[in-house]
Amino acid sequence: MADALTFYTNPMSRGRIVRWMLEEIGQPYETKVLDYGTTMKAPEYLAVNPMGKVPAIKHGDAVVTECAAICAYLADAFPQANLAPASLKDRAAYYRWMFFAAGPVEAASTNTAMGVVVPPERKGMVGYGSLGEVVDALERAVDGREFIAGDRFSAADVYIGAQIGWGLQFGWLEKRPAFAAYSSRLQARPAATRAREIDDALMAAQKKD
Repeated sequence: MADALTFYTNPMSRGRIVRWMLEEIGQPYETKVLDYGTTMKAPEYLAVNPMGKVPAIKHGDAVVTECAAICAYLADAFPQANLAPASLKDRAAYYRWMFFAAGPVEAASTNTAMGVVVPPERKGMVGYGSLGEVVDALERAVDGREFIAGDRFSAADVYIGAQIGWGLQFGWLEKRPAFAAYSSRLQARPAATRAREIDDALMAAQKKD
């Protein structure tokens, strides 16, 4: 597809995940940096994402929001990058763990950061049960594996790798050996390094303004 690819983001947002994914697919894209409370809530951007939050992408006439959905879409839109498993078996793990990270991991980490404690007798009412159960499941998913789905790096590794990296950085995720090994491998990828450098430069520029 030759449609133009536009990326809406802020360097201090989950847009950093999508930046990494865009660098992995290796296709040209335009970046539009939006500010919280102003351009993110302006009519022009609300026409793209009525939630008024980033990230989002436009690919031709297609609009995709939500990090996991964007990663999955880009993997399918640019198959030459080989970022989605070809076999149905590996696709099962790919979808399973990508959306585990988008659901239970995201919810558990956010609640932990906000100081929300779910009473033990009510943990059945939340999709993730408890933070401990989420962390244990995530550890089993990456322990002893180079990649999360099959024998090749995929978009699921981008999304899960970013979540684990942030968890280790901000302290909601225990520094278990399996997490450290998985995260350090992924963060060393050239595309991950380029993405960090781009967003760190944008952050530095924002601080000067």
